[in-house]
Amino acid sequence: MASLAIRNLFHDKIRLAVTLTGIVFSVVLVAVQTGLFLGFTTTTSNVIDNSGADFWVTSKGVKYIEAGVAFPEKQLFHARAVAGVAEAEKYIVRFGLWKRPDGASANCEIIGFDPDTKIGGPWRISEGNVRDLKLQDTVMVDRFYAGKLGVDNLGQAVEIRGVRARVVGFTEGIRTFTTSPLVFTSYKNALRYSDLATDQTVYLLIKAQPGVDREKLRASLLAHMTDVDVLTTDEFSGKTTRYWMFGTGAGVTVIMAAVLGLLVGVVVVAQTIYAATIDHIREFGTLKAMGATNGYIYRVILQQAMASAVIGYAVGIALAILVEAGSRSSGANILLPVAVRAGLFGTTLAMCVSAAIVSIHKATTIDPAMVFKG
Repeated sequence: MASLAIRNLFHDKIRLAVTLTGIVFSVVLVAVQTGLFLGFTTTTSNVIDNSGADFWVTSKGVKYIEAGVAFPEKQLFHARAVAGVAEAEKYIVRFGLWKRPDGASANCEIIGFDPDTKIGGPWRISEGNVRDLKLQDTVMVDRFYAGKLGVDNLGQAVEIRGVRARVVGFTEGIRTFTTSPLVFTSYKNALRYSDLATDQTVYLLIKAQPGVDREKLRASLLAHMTDVDVLTTDEFSGKTTRYWMFGTGAGVTVIMAAVLGLLVGVVVVAQTIYAATIDHIREFGTLKAMGATNGYIYRVILQQAMASAVIGYAVGIALAILVEAGSRSSGANILLPVAVRAGLFGTTLAMCVSAAIVSIHKATTIDPAMVFKG
């Protein structure tokens, strides 16, 4: 039966090509839109997600990481006095103005942290070392934004808010949703590159001791500090992502595009699979005239649909992966992790099988006598 389904599928190569084209189009469309959605959610909160902190202490009501409001740094000493706190560090997130070597300017996002700790610093470092940021006037940026920032090599000097800065390292693949490149530097340097007073900080990053009850620790932190919120990394990450998704038009646009991509994919696949089945209606009539049962017809049609799904998915996901690779050097950020690829395969299979089920009724209700008509 399987061989019959395959032979029937490949009998009309033009129809097969049309069917596979529809499936491939659907797979690529859904994959790219889903990848853009994931890239969007990742870039909005990647600094938080990769901070290594357990808690973020913020001023009350901060909605997203770029909107941090400064508060007195003395809160740091209150936090360090709380039992169960393994580490507490000041942290700066501030926009700045980067002046390129050629005199042009670009907006940037200053990230100030303590290079002697393992929280809040850069990740995916491809050149240089975090320890180099302990030197005065040193910064680390992502290689993707090197052209925008006007730097090519380590050691090049620029200015941030009129203060000298020397590039001592590059990261690889750290994107930012705001289009302002992240500039990692020491907390001391960040104070000079921003408008922040020396006795203030924007955030506190808290690392809990192993085995400590996180909710009790949060309550203790809130009891020792005033006018602040204490959020877990997941909570602050989700809060930031939700703001950019639903608090701005950008997120809603991405979500709508992903949903429309899925709907268009379903319609395209349903149309192509249904048309392919109807085009072979006489063949199914022949099978019924030879004594084939409806159950047999069901299985043949479903096997054809599943075979089409596998072939179309394989080609479509290969093209989508190429698009993902190309996005690494473009402004778009498309992510297609293994879980998404597996989910997309299941979706493709479900779409093809569903479309086949719609056409089964037509195939099983045909009159075998039609085979003998002109």
